[in-house]
Amino acid sequence: MVLQVRLFAILRERAGSDSLEIELAEGATVADAMRAIGAAREPLAGLLEAMPVVMAVNRSYVGEETQLSPGDELALIPPVSGGQAAKSSRPHVRVTTEPLSADRLAAVVATNHTGAIVSFQGTTRDVERLEYEAYEPMASERIEAILAEVATQHPLEGIAAEHRIGPVPLGELSVVVTVAAAHREEAFAAARKAIDRIKAEAPIWKREVEGPAKTWVEGNTPRAGD
Repeated sequence: MVLQVRLFAILRERAGSDSLEIELAEGATVADAMRAIGAAREPLAGLLEAMPVVMAVNRSYVGEETQLSPGDELALIPPVSGGQAAKSSRPHVRVTTEPLSADRLAAVVATNHTGAIVSFQGTTRDVERLEYEAYEPMASERIEAILAEVATQHPLEGIAAEHRIGPVPLGELSVVVTVAAAHREEAFAAARKAIDRIKAEAPIWKREVEGPAKTWVEGNTPRAGD
């Protein structure tokens, strides 16, 4: 089977292309793909040995033992800080009934190379409370995929998001997106992109509650394939 592998940042520059094609036997794994990538582009071989990278298959991070199928989309993700290893190879994501803390998320994303931390904090306003409902497994996966994609588009030190479900009283946090980067421009841009996509794509719904009145808030219909 023939698979396309997307490359980003230093991997793209070293390979001289934003993608490459590899041929694998049926039943091949991510580990087999990694070996094939090094063989397909000689400049990548040494870099892959020296740099911690992670493979994404169909926009989800996977381990080396994962079996590949025809038509899979592969992406080789270098450390999102642009050469230094990030605190975690995966974005921090949590969908929870517990109260949220922007300070705690800032500590999650910050590194010694961080020059700017931008945090979006969404709070309940105007009504007694909001009640959030989510398709939790899909919501977590969708948010993680969004953050991972944003991290490939900006040189970040870290990125994290938490969303509360259940009742959220007036003035309390319902969602926090926090981004760390070397420079403020990238941090602002990534935070804005992440929260906009979370609001548009994550399967989370909210209902306004004021006394006995309860009203579902009209939202967006996600597009097929998002």
